[in-house]
Amino acid sequence: MAGAAQAVVDVREFKSEQEEQRYHTLIEELRCPKCQNQNLNGSDSQIAADLRRELYRMINEGQSNGDIKTFMVDRYGDYILYRPRLSAGTFVLWFGPAILLLLGVVVLVWIVRRRAVGASAAAPAMSEQEQRDLKAMLAKTQ
Repeated sequence: MAGAAQAVVDVREFKSEQEEQRYHTLIEELRCPKCQNQNLNGSDSQIAADLRRELYRMINEGQSNGDIKTFMVDRYGDYILYRPRLSAGTFVLWFGPAILLLLGVVVLVWIVRRRAVGASAAAPAMSEQEQRDLKAMLAKTQ
């Protein structure tokens, strides 16, 4: 099948099932620096293969997931993480949509209230003479 997707298959031996699971979790969470929107597991680029090899080495050396991610971020920047850490540089990325939504709601409420106040102010109150004339007209029609 020419149209079938090809997955990258790396055969690696681990000391334990937990290390193998960590490896697979990390290659799913880390993005290929060369490819756009592909993780290390799905990329067949040379740099992705190098990073999988490096990741395997670091896991075998006993480094924690945090240490591995810190190393990758120091080397390639926050781009390598599919879920970037919360920092001053990623604040807008994490909270920007919520802030824009809240700002939109505030503007909408302000516009609605302004129109309501404008509608009530547009109809001037009747003077006492006008009220008497209106009552007289209504009384004649009944």
